This record gives sequence, structure tokens and C-alpha cells, in this order.
Amino acid sequence: MSSVKVITLGCSKNRVDSEHLMRQLQAASFEIIPEEDGRPADILVLNTCAFIQDAKEESIAAIFDAVDRKNRGESSRVYVFGCLSQRYGNELRGLIPEVDGFFGASDKDLALMTEALGGQYDPALAQQRYLTTPGHYAYLKISEGCDRKCAYCAIPGIRGRHVSVPMDELVEEARLLAAKGVCELIVIAQDTTYYGLDLYEKRMIALLLHRLSEIPGIRWIRLHYSYPNAFPDDLLDEMASNPKICKYLDIPLQHCSTKVLGKMRRNITGKETSDLIRKIRERVPGIVLRTTLIVGHPGEGKREFAELLDFVREMRFERMGAFAYSEEDGTYGAENYKDSVSRKEKLRRLDELMSLQRGISASCNAARMGTRTTVVADAVADGYFVCRSMNESPEVDGEIYVEIPEDEKEAAVSGRIGKFFEVEILRAGDYDLYGKII
Repeated sequence: MSSVKVITLGCSKNRVDSEHLMRQLQAASFEIIPEEDGRPADILVLNTCAFIQDAKEESIAAIFDAVDRKNRGESSRVYVFGCLSQRYGNELRGLIPEVDGFFGASDKDLALMTEALGGQYDPALAQQRYLTTPGHYAYLKISEGCDRKCAYCAIPGIRGRHVSVPMDELVEEARLLAAKGVCELIVIAQDTTYYGLDLYEKRMIALLLHRLSEIPGIRWIRLHYSYPNAFPDDLLDEMASNPKICKYLDIPLQHCSTKVLGKMRRNITGKETSDLIRKIRERVPGIVLRTTLIVGHPGEGKREFAELLDFVREMRFERMGAFAYSEEDGTYGAENYKDSVSRKEKLRRLDELMSLQRGISASCNAARMGTRTTVVADAVADGYFVCRSMNESPEVDGEIYVEIPEDEKEAAVSGRIGKFFEVEILRAGDYDLYGKII
């Protein structure tokens, strides 16, 4: 039996693609060695990212590392798939001939790669996955591709047009996950709020979430990658009324300046953006908002950056990520704008923005001291259960560290991982919280 290790770079959507591939390989009698396992594998497979320059560099470094392992005899074959090879496959073949095969990012590529590795692709397993997350939560990718034309983004050129997965197929995939013990679904796509327009001629994300919430065993559902333009009002109604839908929304805004948003081709103004955030908070009381912002995009001068800082101060997002603009081949921005902000200035702005957000995050966390909340335990580390509440999404947000009681330390791993329980928040850091079981 050959062993295979799949190394996933980039976003959670890539993780889902890797999990589909691993299920096919598992069914073909390959031994799956987890990515974090130090054991070598006969075959190394890398799922790559090409969203921004840093991601491309990380992916290329990982490929060279895999080739080094092959040259040392630790592995016999190396394969690469995903966004980087979809976009630069021909160049990579010439640059790194030691790689045994480059594949793209489509379902067809998954089938071709399964067969290249020596397996037989089975369409009957298309909705099944080999989970790489802890068994109690999983990502559910509801569509592929994107119809947006954001100036900075290469994804539509890599992943193609938006294609929604039929709702019944998603519900069945979620049922299979629930049957395996998954109780939290994290709904993802390039643009989750666009879901259904291509299949049903209207946005259907609210109905999809409602149907997912009806699945026995599913306790929490959270939504990532929503888009602010033409945001569906019925989604807010579903979030406000359905106790299984987390009062949590990831909504990448990218900027607040009408000038910069216009340059970005986001089809929304600064005022419309602010009004939307206020409406969301009004319609879904207590909601936790996560956003992503870009600094240094063409059109962002000192005035626009100051406007962005004021916006963040006013909106007080509980969670926020940010990155510096990088010019990407084939995008509207690369072909039509001058990347006029220096790398040094971009990084300075990024640091200033994230320093501001650190203080906001600390303030939001401090307000939770003395409160009680339901958490789920993801792991055990250094005498603590590493937990999350409805307010925290895995991998991107802070965590709640809950001290393990003395009488549970021997059985801590088997006793509470994946279980829900009540805690009291005792202490707050900038991003993490600390509490005790009650």
C-alpha cells in the first residue's frame, strides 16, 4: 500500500478540495498520512495558493521543499495542484521538472490527479471527504468560482465563473458530515451571498442555511466570505431568528473610501458600506462582525488611508484581517493602474491599521469578562481546553482558554473535545479570552 501526504496551502476552500482528493485516495487503498504527522510519505501532493504575492512565494517554497524530500529519498513522487499550478502550470513545468505532475483547481483535475497517482476516481464519492479538521466541525463549500470583477483579484481568472452547487447536494453532503459527528458547519465560497443566482435566478443563501439547520446533529452554522454589494435582507432575518445560525458574519469590505472602492470595482460606495454595517448590527443584535481590508491599493493616498482608520474606529469590528495590496498578473488593476504606493509605505499602513484593531479587539474582549457563554473544545494545550464560542471561527479568530479541572486532567482529551459546555470568562487578552467551567 502506497502512502500519501497532502499539504494544503491557502484558504479553507483549498482545504475542502484536498479533503475530496484524500477521500478518493483513501477509497483507492492509499494510506493517508496527516499533514502534521512527521512520518515521510511515498507520495507528496501540494495544494497551492496564488491569491497574492506572499501566497505564491509560500507555495513555490513548499514545492521546492517537497522536491528536496524526493531528492533525499524520503518520497518517490511529488504532485502539485490548485491555484498556483492552474495559473502558472506551464512555467512551473519548466522551472521545476522534478515534479511528477502539475494539475489545476477544477473537479476534472481532481479526477485526473487521482488516476495519475494510481487510483480510480469514483463519482459516487464526490460528496464525501476525508476530514482534516477536528471531527466536530467542517467547512462546506457551496460554490466554485466568482462572477465579481474586483480589480485586485486573480481568482475569477483561476477558478472561473460562479457555479453554485445544487442545494440538495449540499444538504446531502452536510448530512453525511453530521453522520460522522460534525456539529458545526462553516459555509464558504468565493462569494457566499451570491449563492443560487445561477441555478435559481435569485439569491438562496438564507434558504440554504435554513435547510442546513434542519439536519439532526448540526448545532452551529457560521457564514464566511459574504459580499456587501446587493446583500440579501432575508439572510439577516434568518440569522436573527434561527438559533443554529451563529450571530457571526465574515464580510470582507476591503475599503471604505468611495474613491478606492471605485478603483477596486466593488460596485458599492463608502456610504452604502457604512449603512450596511449599521443595518446588520440593528437587524441582528449582538452580531460579531469579521472583515478584511486592503491597504495601499491604487487610489489610496494619505487622505483615503486616514478615512479607513476613522471607519475602523467608528465601526469597531470585533474581528479583522488586513493585507497589503500586491499587483497580480492578469487582473484589471495590474493592466490599468500604477502600483504607486511603495512596499515600505504599505507595510507601515498595515502595521498602523492592525495596531488600531488590536486595541478595538482588546476592548471588545474586556467587555466579555464576567459573562457566561457556551463553548466547544477544539483541543487541549498546556493545561487548558482550547475552545470557541459562537463568536469565534476556527483558524482565523482568537480562542477561549479554559483551565482543565484537576479531576479531568487524566481524561481531558477524550472527555470534552468536540463537546459543548458553559464557561465563565475571567480574563481577556488582545485576541484571546480565559475562563473556567461552570
